Amino acid sequence: MACIIIDGYNVIGILHRDIEASRNSFIEFLIAYSKKSGNEVTVVFDGYKNGSQYEETMVTGGVRVIYSRLNEKADDVIKRIISEDRREWIVVSSDRAIVNHAWSVQSIPIDSDIFYRRAEARLDTSSKTADACAEDGFSKDDYYEEDEMPQRGNPRRLSKKDRMVRKGLSKI
Repeated sequence: MACIIIDGYNVIGILHRDIEASRNSFIEFLIAYSKKSGNEVTVVFDGYKNGSQYEETMVTGGVRVIYSRLNEKADDVIKRIISEDRREWIVVSSDRAIVNHAWSVQSIPIDSDIFYRRAEARLDTSSKTADACAEDGFSKDDYYEEDEMPQRGNPRRLSKKDRMVRKGLSKI
């Protein structure tokens, strides 16, 4: 069982006519995914512009849903959670700041699009299985920038970060 924390608006985007319906639909998707995969799922949404004075946390269908408080971004909540609760989190976000912070606390960042495709494939077993999308176009450039120094070591062995990302993807 993996512990997954998701930057909610980073996955669904914010350019929807009815953001509340999109958010509720995504939560329902995560409930189905959590039941099918057995993974512990936490999703964090921004309350930055129109949230309440306090952070709101609820559990819906086994998925923990967190709304950040007014003037606090979901990014800050995610960083706080993965820093305080020192598990090996799988952090779903395409935000570079969250990705870098996840690496710094020994968590595994996964790109939002890759997570969504893998989760959707797991739920839609009739047309595609989770094993069938093992690679998903994974590129190490999606997760961190290339160092300027020439690589050393075995050229056939993946880097430590690449191996961690593959490990995280196998749990999704």
